[in-house]
Formats: sequence, C-alpha cells, structure tokens
Amino acid sequence: MPSESEMFEKGFLNRKAVLGASHVEKSWEKADQFNRPAQRLVTEYCWGEVWGDETLPFRTRSMLNLAMLTAMNQQHELAVHVRGALNNGVTPDEIQAILLQAMVYCGAPAALSAFRTASTVLRDWESEQNGKATPTG
Repeated sequence: MPSESEMFEKGFLNRKAVLGASHVEKSWEKADQFNRPAQRLVTEYCWGEVWGDETLPFRTRSMLNLAMLTAMNQQHELAVHVRGALNNGVTPDEIQAILLQAMVYCGAPAALSAFRTASTVLRDWESEQNGKATPTG
C-alpha cells in the first residue's frame, strides 16, 4: 500500500492530468492553513485512491462526474470537470448527451444550469483549440 505522501503525489499527478497543471497548482497555492487539509484529503483520496484505481478509465470517470455534478447542481465543480472531460477525450456531443440524460433523471432546472455552464466552458475550450491551430505548408 502506498504511503500517504506517495498517494498525495499520485493524486496530484492525476489531478493535473485531468484538470490541467495550472488549475491544480493555483488551487494548491491558494490553499491556506484553514483549507489546506481539505485540499490534501481531496488530492490523496479522491485523486490518488479513487481516480488512481485503474478499474475505470479517466474518460469514464469524467462522464460519471458530469452526471453526478449536474444532479447535485454544483456548477463551479461542473465547469472544472467539463474541461477535465474534454482533456480526457469526451467529445462535446457526448457531453450534450450526458446532460440530456441528466435532464430526464435529475430534472430540467439542474440540467439547464449544467447546459449553461458547459456551453461557457465549451466556447472557451473551442477558442483555445482554434488558437492552437498552426498553419501547414
């Protein structure tokens, strides 16, 4: 069994892989004496233990998170995980399908909020992708 520090390191790497290094590093840097224990716990157990379990690939975990965060109407975390899902290869069409299914099972108000959140993230992500395009030839 990995030590606490090994699990933290594994979680920190997983968290960066999904959410992006700058987001994770900024979250850790902003952590203060009061909330740092929560950041450490999330990094070790959520990102180290759970996301570190290879039974489900990151792509599947991202899809599950989108549905669960929609059900809980957690828009801030949903925005973070829409970007993470895109990083993990979930397509905009798949995100749309997840949110439509959530609408049926979780209710229209939560899903409509999720669609607004996801639309903003998708617009930003598409702009970033278009900015990365390099001319060939």
